Amino acid sequence: MPLRPDASTDLLIDGTLVPAASGATFATFNPATEEPIGRAADGGGDDMDAAIRAARRAFDTTGWSGDHAFRARCLRQLRDGLQRHVEELREVTIAEAGAPALLTAGPQLEGPVADLGYFADLAESYRWSTDLGPATPMGIPTRRTLLREAAGVVAAITPWNFPHQITLAKIGPALAAGCTAVLKPAPDTPWCAALVGRIAAEETDLPPGVLGVVTSSDHGVGAQLAADPRVDVVSFTGSSATGRAVMVAASENLTKVFLELGGKSAFVVLDCLDADRLRAACATAAFTVATHAGQGCAITTRLLVPRHRLDEATAATAAALTGLPPGDPADPGTVCGPLISERQRERVESYLALAVEEGGTVVCGGRRPPGRERGCFLEPTLIAGLDNTARAAREEIFGPVLAIIPHDGDDDAVRIANDSPYGLSGAVWGDDPARVDRVVRGVRTGTLGVNGGLWYSPDVPFGGYKQSGIGREMGVAGFEEYLETKAVAYAER
Repeated sequence: MPLRPDASTDLLIDGTLVPAASGATFATFNPATEEPIGRAADGGGDDMDAAIRAARRAFDTTGWSGDHAFRARCLRQLRDGLQRHVEELREVTIAEAGAPALLTAGPQLEGPVADLGYFADLAESYRWSTDLGPATPMGIPTRRTLLREAAGVVAAITPWNFPHQITLAKIGPALAAGCTAVLKPAPDTPWCAALVGRIAAEETDLPPGVLGVVTSSDHGVGAQLAADPRVDVVSFTGSSATGRAVMVAASENLTKVFLELGGKSAFVVLDCLDADRLRAACATAAFTVATHAGQGCAITTRLLVPRHRLDEATAATAAALTGLPPGDPADPGTVCGPLISERQRERVESYLALAVEEGGTVVCGGRRPPGRERGCFLEPTLIAGLDNTARAAREEIFGPVLAIIPHDGDDDAVRIANDSPYGLSGAVWGDDPARVDRVVRGVRTGTLGVNGGLWYSPDVPFGGYKQSGIGREMGVAGFEEYLETKAVAYAER
């Protein structure tokens, strides 16, 4: 399926690749050039209804949920098929999501594809039943067993920033657990999802209805999926505002909800670092916020540094950010690619203007790169002079913008880090292990990296505290989001 403006993708419904029932399509654009790269099937309410109906039937009337070995085989087939098409997938991911090519060797593509093997292994090795042993409740000799069973039909609703990572982190464990799934991807990245659907249809033994993919330009189609009473689990990743709406829609049916939402994560630097280590910490913070133009919910966007070293840290961070100019995402040396759309760039720029109004100073960046007339690029930006009450320091900007904020010691750093409605991720840098441990234990967040440590792995659960979400994705904890627990008591004779 070559990238060209007149090419169009299909929906995957009941095991068949089909156009939208209405015949409608919509354009998808390259954010680095602002040129159309192709068209996608524009699914509507009827298409979504058909996909849910097929998923419900596949779960209720086939042996899919009980055949652990078969599910593992299908997941490995999907992994192998995606790996065979990895260069096609890479081209689409760079062009459609604006993902830097270097990230497609990791979390933007190759990593999550390989991770399907982890969930296939888990389907085979998981302890599906647990013997609790004998007991005599109310004097009745009883043998007790716990069964873990697939939850049912999963609504997987995904954003555009890491399309393969988030899609496969939902459908991988959901299918491994024995669920069926309907995927509704973001309108900005329909080709990424449609390619996964095509490969699943053509190169695996997945039974009809087990996986559906409905691309659409209409956010209402996703809302329809979340509110449908035939759905047993809603798994949503996106903004906190949309997450609230998803939760409200699912509440009508008391549907189980997993939410992975926003973040305003803190990068905490302790005062026990020498000058070289301080520069290394600041360079890491700069690299992180510039990566994929800051379009990651777990990216650290508040840099908390000792007050007496604020000038030193500001200079080091600005120097590092200046060395990470935005560039063509297809270039293997690019770290900071484009923002996903002109709408998103304007949103980020509005926050920069707000930061100045709030008393902040743009130390570096903040401009559209000179000489680049096309593309949704913005220079990586450092803002100083704000405290943690400023909106630009509290709200998720979702761009390459880092606010540097002084702290007055470890306890104050923990206080500032926790003074946020979010609690998704974070980082701590320090050379005193006892102090680092106290800060790690004090910060209320779902994941933390210490001195450059990386938590990203298929066996590590990911998710947040507070308004950053409900539940966990990845790892055994993420797999169990798609299971129900059944207690069975057998009377002993």
